Amino acid sequence: MAKPGRPGAAKGKKGAPKGTGGKNKRGLAGRGPTPKAEDRTYHKAYKQKQLAERAAAKRPQRAAAPRRRPNDDNEYVTGRNSVLEALRTKIPATAFYIAHRVEMDDRVKEMIALAKNGDVPILEVTRPELDRMAGFDGVHQGVALKVPPYEYPHPQDVLEQVVNRGETPLFVALDGVTDPRNLGAIIRSTAAFGGQGVIIPQRRSAGLNSAAWKTSAGAAARIPVAMAPNLTSIIKEFKKQGVFVLGLDGGGDVQMPDIELADRPLLIVIGSEGEGLSRLVTENCDQIVSIPISSATESLNAGIAASVALYQVSTMRQAQGE
Repeated sequence: MAKPGRPGAAKGKKGAPKGTGGKNKRGLAGRGPTPKAEDRTYHKAYKQKQLAERAAAKRPQRAAAPRRRPNDDNEYVTGRNSVLEALRTKIPATAFYIAHRVEMDDRVKEMIALAKNGDVPILEVTRPELDRMAGFDGVHQGVALKVPPYEYPHPQDVLEQVVNRGETPLFVALDGVTDPRNLGAIIRSTAAFGGQGVIIPQRRSAGLNSAAWKTSAGAAARIPVAMAPNLTSIIKEFKKQGVFVLGLDGGGDVQMPDIELADRPLLIVIGSEGEGLSRLVTENCDQIVSIPISSATESLNAGIAASVALYQVSTMRQAQGE
């Protein structure tokens, strides 16, 4: 007689059950990692991603931003002439500072009126605070203007604008001039003698900071300062467009009064006071010109040399135009 089975025990033959023979291997492999929410077609995040991509495709492309020097912070234009010219030309100032109990003359009154009309906030501050804005050895004359970092146009763009206006190009390029006060003086001379722009290289050059603004006496608001990624390349491009390049150097073959290109489109290149023009720049100039000076004077600084050269070109152009 068979023994009664244990309640709940499995019935069948003893031994290991038969395998599947690999039939369920695909199922055992799993489905892989879970996709992100934005990649799942049924998820809310997927729909939001699709809407954002469509909106971005319809949005107009922004033009490349003008060049700026790295690590530029806001600058302070100081001095009554500089601040007044900056306000007149409506540069995008963010604040106008005026000292307590400042002496009110016609220039200050016009500054206040221009700031109000241009929605520039007017803030009254102490003179020590203005001293800090002006920096070491700076002169503020009781006023300062806070402006964003200067946005340098490309030299080719400035040249194109001059040609389109029907003017004869007259540009000044700086080769290794690192003193911002020299840059400011050159900008001022360029404006005074009919030039249309100043070109600085991206490296080894002074930038348009508060010292340059101050020295330019407001001319920086009217004369564009363009930045060249490579000065030698820009010189070559200008020459292709019919601009003659004059390099100023004490050992030049031609003295300033004897130049014959004054009535042509010109780019005058000024080197540093100590080292002069670099080799590559010298090789790409059409003519190397010297300024005759007394033997007792070793050299002229960049600002004075530029002024003399621009004055000579302006005088010769006026004489030939009569």
